[in-house]
Amino acid sequence: MRFPRPVVHSVTRREAIVGAVASSVLLTPAGSVFADPAQDLSQKRRGMKITCVIRYQIDPFQRDKFQKYAENWGRIIPRCGGELVGYFLPYEGTNDVAWGLIAFDSLSTYEAYRARLRADPEARANFAMAQANRLILREERNFVEVVDGTFGIAAISSEKG
Repeated sequence: MRFPRPVVHSVTRREAIVGAVASSVLLTPAGSVFADPAQDLSQKRRGMKITCVIRYQIDPFQRDKFQKYAENWGRIIPRCGGELVGYFLPYEGTNDVAWGLIAFDSLSTYEAYRARLRADPEARANFAMAQANRLILREERNFVEVVDGTFGIAAISSEKG
């Protein structure tokens, strides 16, 4: 039995990062620090000086296991000092690219977080599970910063009433 080859769409790194960050803003749940448009921009950017954007190439046949891996980080990352923006699984289009976005005050805060991750038993177990199952085929990290006046801005209604 032959399986069809997945359709691969070429996306530049810049397009991918912009898409992931934009998606995180659109998908931020109600009640989070970004939900109230009346909040001042400096409050919206609490802990958002830099964001680590992790691009994962995953085994598409192990999507459910990668989802569990990502869900585990929901407990671990905040405990170790990162502000988890979210993990994102492929939905439409490319089936083997996932994203993780984690915000920090600075690169030194990120380095302290990485040290706590290495010492955290649950974090080590999560890394080991992903490695043992070969969930992640490739991983890359980029650090981006928010452009003032462009993040967490509420849509302006054009309705007349």
